[in-house]
Amino acid sequence: MSELAICATGLTRRFGDFTAVNQLNLEVPKGSIYGFLGPNGCGKSTTLRMLTGLLSPSEGDINVLGLRIPEQAEALRMKIGYMTQKFSLYEDLSVAENLQFIGQIYGLPSRALKPRVAELAETYNLNRLLKQRVGSMSGGQKQRLALAAAVMHQPDLLFLDEPTSAVDPQSRRDFWEQLFDLSDLGTTILVTTHYMDEAERCHGLAIMEAGEIKADGPPNQLMEQMGVSVVEIKASGLRQMKEHLLLLPEVVSAAQLGIRLRVLVRAEETDPVTWLKQQMPVLEQAELTVVRPSLEDVFVTSTGKPRP
Repeated sequence: MSELAICATGLTRRFGDFTAVNQLNLEVPKGSIYGFLGPNGCGKSTTLRMLTGLLSPSEGDINVLGLRIPEQAEALRMKIGYMTQKFSLYEDLSVAENLQFIGQIYGLPSRALKPRVAELAETYNLNRLLKQRVGSMSGGQKQRLALAAAVMHQPDLLFLDEPTSAVDPQSRRDFWEQLFDLSDLGTTILVTTHYMDEAERCHGLAIMEAGEIKADGPPNQLMEQMGVSVVEIKASGLRQMKEHLLLLPEVVSAAQLGIRLRVLVRAEETDPVTWLKQQMPVLEQAELTVVRPSLEDVFVTSTGKPRP
């Protein structure tokens, strides 16, 4: 088994009578990109804060990069980078001034700081923006700057809390290419997201709901082992058909996608197309196709809830 960057057992956090994270177990191999997928309020950010030592758990044990957390949180801070959901750099400073300031916080010597800023500006396409005030930059530009700042001190482990929630699809795609580059260089990355397409890019994934992990593993493995067949139906009257199918206990979910109805049928029905036609004879005249499961299907199957 790969050496672990993060190992947490029985991780629990309560706020009064409310349990935000409940008995969470987590193993993240070094050099991997591991994702937390779940809706807002499911406990993703609370878990990240516990793993970084910013928040003490009510119960459980945490080991991050060989350090016991929160007892050794101070030693951990120089080994990790953290990119918050809300942009947290100084908008009245320039790009260069922000990067220089972050470098000084991490104790980079003066002779190393200037070439490191230049290196990051080249890597994250910030060269032409170095003198620009951050407050006038676009969401995608701020995102690149925030990532550059988070890796200024070349951390072994990078925590990203919904880092792409305020940027356009192209910026999101470019951002993930940069994450893969970091992973290839040996950086371990833990990222929270509520985007299905981002979760599918991760090497490993935990699906969270109400403070608990409902499914855990590589995305492809989760899709293969979800215990349902997925059938797409092309026919008229999809709304009424959906209402009828959802009454059947063998149907996990049904969702309309344009002119098709996507139906999840429990795997006990080994021939889902024939079974569906038996339940609704009108489907004899429809087009039914068994399709590959998606991560959204895994989420629905694991949590019993629609896409976040």
